[in-house]
Amino acid sequence: MQAARVLIQAVFDLVMGNLMRNKLAFGIALGLASLTILPATGAGKSATTLTQTQYAELLRAREAVWRAWFAGDRAALEKVLPEDTIAINNGDEKWEHRAEVLESAKQFAADRDKLIHLSFPHVEVQSFGDVAVLYSLWTTETEVHGQHSVSSGRATEIFVRRNGQWLNAGWHLDSGK
Repeated sequence: MQAARVLIQAVFDLVMGNLMRNKLAFGIALGLASLTILPATGAGKSATTLTQTQYAELLRAREAVWRAWFAGDRAALEKVLPEDTIAINNGDEKWEHRAEVLESAKQFAADRDKLIHLSFPHVEVQSFGDVAVLYSLWTTETEVHGQHSVSSGRATEIFVRRNGQWLNAGWHLDSGK
């Protein structure tokens, strides 16, 4: 009986040992494969660096969007806001889509309100191929119903490059408070 137990234990140890070695070998192979496969499939997902020219184009595109909105320039906005634009504006509960953004720009200009000054004193950019995220501090001076007003806050803006042009696909503005 003792010999049978020893034999069963030896067979069990052999089988389990092979399984454990096989699991270990499989785990090592999977780990090594992930080191070569994942970087290739993840290409374009990690932050990239824009050239100075691309960076300047992106900042010009962003400023053009803001100035077009304040001017109520629908034609310019239609060129730089894709159909799927989503905007979260400071203090607004309702998110805007492209049509609402165009309408709010039209209303600002129709009220004869105007932009006096626009600045972005601090900007950081992350780019991911044809997508860039801008993190900014912004300041505007406007004249609204004859009254001067200075506003400031933070902006997170998403730009996509389509056909060589940066488009503002969405943003989130807040007061920074």
